[in-house]
Amino acid sequence: MRADAKRNYDALITAARDVFAAEGADASMEAIARKASVGVGTLYRHFPKRIDLVEAVYRTDVDELVETAERVVADLDPGEAVDAFLTAFLRYARTKRTLLTDIREAFDKHPDFRLQSRERIDEAADLVLSHAQRAGVMRDDISGADLMQLIGPMCTNATLTEDQGERLVAVIVDGLRPNRR
Repeated sequence: MRADAKRNYDALITAARDVFAAEGADASMEAIARKASVGVGTLYRHFPKRIDLVEAVYRTDVDELVETAERVVADLDPGEAVDAFLTAFLRYARTKRTLLTDIREAFDKHPDFRLQSRERIDEAADLVLSHAQRAGVMRDDISGADLMQLIGPMCTNATLTEDQGERLVAVIVDGLRPNRR
């Protein structure tokens, strides 16, 4: 991809995420193009169908969540890494909630896309959690996939507020701490 095409692609992804967050899943493609400061033709060259854009936004969100896991394990102490990863997961969940119907359509269209995304997220959670387990700050009888089963429903709960999500994550983190008898 040429440098200008890559810039436009990235701008469209960022704009789509922002416009979907502000206007919901029914946001117009024209509003996304305007926000990205590109023409509608440029948008449709990159994303011929709306579902293509939704998939790209979701794929980018998963990539960012995985990158966050890798970064926090490298940069933070193990307990802080878990907190930072789960905070990033809440941001991911907000986008997924907004686009849930479209994402389900994408998953129906591409079942491997769903499986690969879930595996990547579970592996990212496992990376962060196992780092904390080795340090003794998290219980050792739970996996990243188990953690995602606990926190995953936040992605589909349309009534979950930001404050409520933060409180629930704190409860989950407290439950992950090893028993101190």
